[in-house]
Amino acid sequence: MFKTYKSAGDTIFHGDATSILSNQIASESVDLIFIDPPYNIGKRFANFHDKWDSEEEYINWSYKWLDECIRILKSNGTMYVMTSTQAMAYFDIYLRKKLTILSRIIWHYDSSGVQATKYFGSMYEPILQCVKDKNNYIFNAENIKITAKTGAQRQLIDYRKSVPTPYNTEKVPGNAWYFPRVRYRMPEYENHPSQKPEALLERIILASSHEESLILDPFAGTFTTAAVAKLLGRKSISIESQEEYLKIGLRRVLGMEEYEGEKLLPLQKSHKIKNRNGKK
Repeated sequence: MFKTYKSAGDTIFHGDATSILSNQIASESVDLIFIDPPYNIGKRFANFHDKWDSEEEYINWSYKWLDECIRILKSNGTMYVMTSTQAMAYFDIYLRKKLTILSRIIWHYDSSGVQATKYFGSMYEPILQCVKDKNNYIFNAENIKITAKTGAQRQLIDYRKSVPTPYNTEKVPGNAWYFPRVRYRMPEYENHPSQKPEALLERIILASSHEESLILDPFAGTFTTAAVAKLLGRKSISIESQEEYLKIGLRRVLGMEEYEGEKLLPLQKSHKIKNRNGKK
């Protein structure tokens, strides 16, 4: 069983991700998919415990929704997939047989508390960027350029060229991305144990979609994907199984003020996200 909520170009499904992907979303209908699933590391997500009986069980469950996402992705679409460092090797080997993996991205961040004392603690999460057709996919390089420190800060000249030329002041990011983790009292904070930063999703959405593109997030959580997509003029489909987080999406994406008689907290607006025309 599932419920559906819609407003303009945004759709939210409340129910099981694998079932909804299998039965409710058409093949080759989505331009961009961002997947941030449970990691099988024992976290609590409302009424869901993120721990399978075995690693094999978790991986087999993951392969089912990965196959559905591949089916749903357009021929020129892009899929970004996250999981734990422990499980990513399985995802990588599985997906490279079905898609082209363009980039293996590292999202790294600062420490926020006690770190490991008997080994090197994890300070990053891996992301795969995958496409169906390596010769036909969206990549808006101009929309995601960042400051090139060598050129902009050191003002070096490249004398190897026939005409000496200043180094570029901007560049396309490499595959090691630094974004701070979302913390309590930050403007974008929601009550969720693994919220992803808006800036991370902004880069992905700007790079791999156009305005009016349709974006899918099958494990919506705090609905950051859909919220950023909306601010950037995209459409979205979100799936969330936990009612506690569903209410975040209804408020944050659909603008609802009430859910089954419960008042929803006011929408927290980000001060950082702008669309391609520079408007918030």
